[in-house]
Amino acid sequence: MTGRIHTILLILLCSLIATAQDKTTDSLKKLAATMRDDSAKADVLLQISRSYFNVSWEDAINYSNEAKALSEKISYNKGVALAWKNIGIAHYFKGTHLEAIDAWQQSLATYEKMQDKSGIANILGNLGGIYERSDPTKALDYYLRSMRLAEEIGDEFRIATLSLNIAALYDKKPATEDKALESYRRAISLSEKNNYPDALGMATGNMGDLFLKKGMVDSALHYFKLAEKKLQGNPNLPLALNNIGKAYLKHKQYDSAFVYHRQAYNESVQASNKLYMAQALLGLAEIYAAQGDNKLALAYYRQAEPLAAELNANDELNRIYHGLSVAYSHSGKYNQAYDYQVKLTQIKENIYNKEADDKLKGLQFEFDLQKKEAQIDLLSRDKELQVGEIKRQRLVRNALLGGIALIIAIAFMIYRNYRAKVKTNLLLDRQKDEIEHLLLNILPAEVAHELQEQGAATPKYFEQASVLFTDFKGFTRMADHMSPQELVAELNECFMAFDEIIERNHLEKIKTIGDSYMCAGGIPTPDPAHVLNMVNASFQILEYLDGWNRKRQENNLVPWHLRIGIHVGPLVAGVVGRKKYAYDIWGSTVNIASRMESAGEPGQVNISSSTYELIRDYYECSYRGKISAKNIDEIDMYFVVRKKHAESHESLAKAAS
Repeated sequence: MTGRIHTILLILLCSLIATAQDKTTDSLKKLAATMRDDSAKADVLLQISRSYFNVSWEDAINYSNEAKALSEKISYNKGVALAWKNIGIAHYFKGTHLEAIDAWQQSLATYEKMQDKSGIANILGNLGGIYERSDPTKALDYYLRSMRLAEEIGDEFRIATLSLNIAALYDKKPATEDKALESYRRAISLSEKNNYPDALGMATGNMGDLFLKKGMVDSALHYFKLAEKKLQGNPNLPLALNNIGKAYLKHKQYDSAFVYHRQAYNESVQASNKLYMAQALLGLAEIYAAQGDNKLALAYYRQAEPLAAELNANDELNRIYHGLSVAYSHSGKYNQAYDYQVKLTQIKENIYNKEADDKLKGLQFEFDLQKKEAQIDLLSRDKELQVGEIKRQRLVRNALLGGIALIIAIAFMIYRNYRAKVKTNLLLDRQKDEIEHLLLNILPAEVAHELQEQGAATPKYFEQASVLFTDFKGFTRMADHMSPQELVAELNECFMAFDEIIERNHLEKIKTIGDSYMCAGGIPTPDPAHVLNMVNASFQILEYLDGWNRKRQENNLVPWHLRIGIHVGPLVAGVVGRKKYAYDIWGSTVNIASRMESAGEPGQVNISSSTYELIRDYYECSYRGKISAKNIDEIDMYFVVRKKHAESHESLAKAAS
């Protein structure tokens, strides 16, 4: 769900900033210095505090405190209320929300003392906005109280912005989506009627988000672009930019998505808006995750996490935890992946709360009911009798509702306990499946099962296995002329293709070391055809690389050249590590295979004499001479040239035996 922020506060802030531009801050300071202590001076101090909005929140707070002290001294209640209000705005944008709530509560108490309905409605709306993410039920309560006063005094601007805020709350749950559409339409209608461009920009943006959630990306982009146009010069512009970035990501137009999220981040930094900063960083992380760049995705997810956590932004934390879990899993960091999977489960419990849905609906019902009662009061000639009748009806209704609620509560508690047990069992089963899946990603199935059942895997000796090494010629030199992102992306593309080829030929990938790729055949399950499978895989790798290089040359990029070396012999295979398992192989066979690779030539498959003896009936080979290996006599080397005829696994089995 795209993040939203309460519109009343931000639109009001924009109007205050525009007012502050009528006179410079310096001239206001000089004017205040010459004035005596009265309400006019308090108003000038308040105007100075507003001139520091989006410039220096500390200065805004300091001048608001000065205005408050003067207003209290001269018993100027309006000045006290406005000063507390400005202090709350400054703390909100600083991200110190507890201080903002305290300041607005002080402002609300002063407005209530003055019986200023417009001021009360204003502060109630701001308090609703600050609770919108952490406690939607409380937020809706504040919004509806503010709406009641706004309708009573006919404040259509506040009605429009409150309708937008209420719609944003309803939009978060499928159960209240119809009410969200109704509130959005009311906000758009009033904004167009009264020419409220800021509110109209927010409303069109949120309508776009609703379409995006339904998968209607083109319709969403249409509304997001309208919002971007309406919000130019507005602190809420990053919201529209982030939404456009999300829509382009849905279309897999990664470059366009990156541009909009980066612009949103820059705009939100200038506005000191931590929520929009978190959303922009999250958008950038999801772009890199979609492109398979786990390293950069992790970096942006980790930047977004503390900002979202500080704001209790559950929607953003849900996406961040999911992204971190997947990215860590793809990076082989399975402990961290599991930790974030647990956090994701917990945050989802907070996001979807059936009781909260019922409360949201209940608050709206109570609000509508009270509106109707107020209309009856206005139309009734005999007010006292009417009030008495309403009270009697309320008592009857409350008694009936209380009995029904008690029955529902008992039934719900029984059902909830049952659901909790079912949910716990499902969660345990799901986590077990995830752990097994993670093990199978890093270990052969046979070894993983042994590790799960016995708690350890026994190393095994193999009389005959084949080992393959690959290495890119001049990789270090190429790396110096490429960005880290390009280097890792291209190397990852090659290795993923190698993985598919190795799996297709029934071989076992061991590991990658820098630009070197290592695999083995005939392990952990002996296979008489492993040698031919290894040679077949080698030629498929070279064939893939030829096609890949042709595309690079068409784009004026330097081709990559690969050496391949193979040796056959005895080795030991097993699992090492206690926390981060790794399946590995040891023995002179591994060292000789590495020497075959380093002594080879780009585009050639260089094999040892023991490999040659096993494939000579199936492949034409050319003799290259001898090479010395550590602790071993000289070894003959051959280039594999081409196939002689169709392979026969049965014949190869005899040759291997």
